[in-house]
Amino acid sequence: MTESGGVSPFAGLTLDHVGFAVSDARQAARAFVNGYGLTPYARSPRHRSARAIAVGAGDIRMVFRQSLRSGSAPASYVRAHGDGVCDIALRARDAEQAVREAERRGAVVLSPPARAEGVVTAAILGFGDVRHTFIERAAGVDERALPGLTPVAAAPAAGPDPGLRAVDHFAVCLEPGRLEATTDFYRRVLDFDVVFEERIVVGRQAMDSKVVQSPGGGLTLTLIEPDISREPGQIDSFLRGHGGAGVQHIALATDDIVTAVRAMTRRGVDFLDAPDSYYTLLAGRLEPVRHTVAELRETNVLVDQDHDGQLFQLFTRSVHPRKTLFMEVIERMGARTFGSGNIRALYEAVELQRAKDAA
Repeated sequence: MTESGGVSPFAGLTLDHVGFAVSDARQAARAFVNGYGLTPYARSPRHRSARAIAVGAGDIRMVFRQSLRSGSAPASYVRAHGDGVCDIALRARDAEQAVREAERRGAVVLSPPARAEGVVTAAILGFGDVRHTFIERAAGVDERALPGLTPVAAAPAAGPDPGLRAVDHFAVCLEPGRLEATTDFYRRVLDFDVVFEERIVVGRQAMDSKVVQSPGGGLTLTLIEPDISREPGQIDSFLRGHGGAGVQHIALATDDIVTAVRAMTRRGVDFLDAPDSYYTLLAGRLEPVRHTVAELRETNVLVDQDHDGQLFQLFTRSVHPRKTLFMEVIERMGARTFGSGNIRALYEAVELQRAKDAA
């Protein structure tokens, strides 16, 4: 609620699109079209200094922006971090009211409200160099429309459809000591709720995480910071390679992960392998409710469960030059958590395999 007692401008916030800053928009978009089965739906007019291409499937929308002007936001982002997520855009009922209220609560405004082509946009700083652009569209405007982008005809699908339908969550790596402040920002400024928190210890490594979610559940961020009193791990590696806080991976939801992984593998996506010992030990942890152990072993899909059900997940191998950004495919069968049990299970499986190899 606002101080005046009215409805908060952040009520009902949902993910509008994921904005990427890239060095080559056509190449970046092509990777998701060819590998993930997304379809181009809009692009910017040809221009010497800038290019934008939008692709999507279901509720997934990704906009890749390339700029040849050194002082532009996309160019600055790429220079600092390489290709990556620079904007987690939010659909709002009133973009101008949202940015004004966010500023009143302490947010840094990056772009004041602007109206063009029936769309109002305004942006604030989120974490690291990542912004949140509020998007408001007038009645009758296409729900995917963005200023400067022109719709394109859908091309015939090439290859099997992975059936990806939505963004489940973003995993965000934060510098040590920034977890509490970042969590407080989302709660205080944007009315997010903390829906889950956990400390994960794996061998000599440890990390702390909190999951924040927008009112109504339209956007979920898993915020993670490393414990620097322990040995360095994957979060430390990301922060070093990325040059600070940023989106480590995007989880894409599907209703059938085995079919999705098979389709994406045929399309050329490279997934991480799980040791066979992971599936040998699985019977001692849980019994999958949908897919068979044989199917999971074939596709390297991992399974975890919480009090509400199970989830199946698999991570792609990073193809980023800095080995930072990658993707996750996830299927939820009631589970509301994020597979932390798999981190420990994989560690145990790898240790078992190492022991066998050494014997």
